[in-house]
Amino acid sequence: MNSSTSPKTAFITGITGQDGSYLAELLLSKGYEVHGLIRRASTFTTDRIEHLYRDPHEPGAKLHLHYGELTDSSRLISLLSEIAPDEVYHLAAQSHVRVSFDEPEFTANTTGVGTVRLLEAIRMIGLDVRFYQASSSEMFGATPPPQHEETPFSPRSPYGVSKLFGYWTTRNYREAHGLYAVNGILFNHESPRRGETFVTRKIARAAARIALGHERHVYLGNLDAVRDWGFAPEYVEGMWRMLQADEPDDYVLATGTAHTVEDFARLCFGHVGLDWTRHVRFDERYLRPTEVDALIGDPSKAARELGWRPRTFVPELARIMVDAELSHLQGPTADVAPFPTPYPGRPIAG
Repeated sequence: MNSSTSPKTAFITGITGQDGSYLAELLLSKGYEVHGLIRRASTFTTDRIEHLYRDPHEPGAKLHLHYGELTDSSRLISLLSEIAPDEVYHLAAQSHVRVSFDEPEFTANTTGVGTVRLLEAIRMIGLDVRFYQASSSEMFGATPPPQHEETPFSPRSPYGVSKLFGYWTTRNYREAHGLYAVNGILFNHESPRRGETFVTRKIARAAARIALGHERHVYLGNLDAVRDWGFAPEYVEGMWRMLQADEPDDYVLATGTAHTVEDFARLCFGHVGLDWTRHVRFDERYLRPTEVDALIGDPSKAARELGWRPRTFVPELARIMVDAELSHLQGPTADVAPFPTPYPGRPIAG
């Protein structure tokens, strides 16, 4: 553990994802040394953080990447022992809800049991660390909105069930072992860095491509699903605020506003002067076996205790995402492209 006068050190699982990349940016801007866990793959998976990366052997390098898996307890123990972070942000998961129905065991093993492995590694080493668990609004599932910290859970997917396992595991380690461990129950949060298979990015990308004549239609599932969509960079700030509080607790982050998938499609296509009804097609393959009809969060506790409030809402979010896609298709620039151009051949620690 670093002394109070030294820069803080953070360890992020899922650093190559949407939230991990924005969180790494935020922590680096605050002077942290950041270590990230990445999976070994035959292709580069670090596109979203390439603009942050420097050779770790260069003087002043603050971002370090390490190969590892949430299914490998010994690797987690060795990495945490070596890094001795002040803060751990556990964001990694199999995070696609529809896919979790096809791969329930894999989802449970990574999204659920992976949390146990990480917390048990912290306990076994005896680290004096603050731990953030990325919980999800999908844990509420069938429970009617608005949903807040005291709302009963009723998950409707293997992903939601796995996240609920991680949520209760985090609370148990806080209460049984005295760890500073918190759950951030985040409602949907989007950005140009969202994965292309997620519905908001899929719609924004299609609107831009159709407007430029690259394709004609996009295929979607349930257009009536109601969600509370916010802007990812603001939500990672909320994660950080949770670990700066005097006492550990659990918090909902949300905008408190409701929009349907149809609303989002109308806004994205409208931004490029198109009628969404001419280009959106229904495909039942995208339906879930059990649907979650409405997720709308109540973030009043986070506002009251953390001073966190959303600033970006769906109409602006749709414009941001479509503009990023247009810029990327027409010639990306560093500040608005979905993510910077990959730079191959960089070394990775560990």
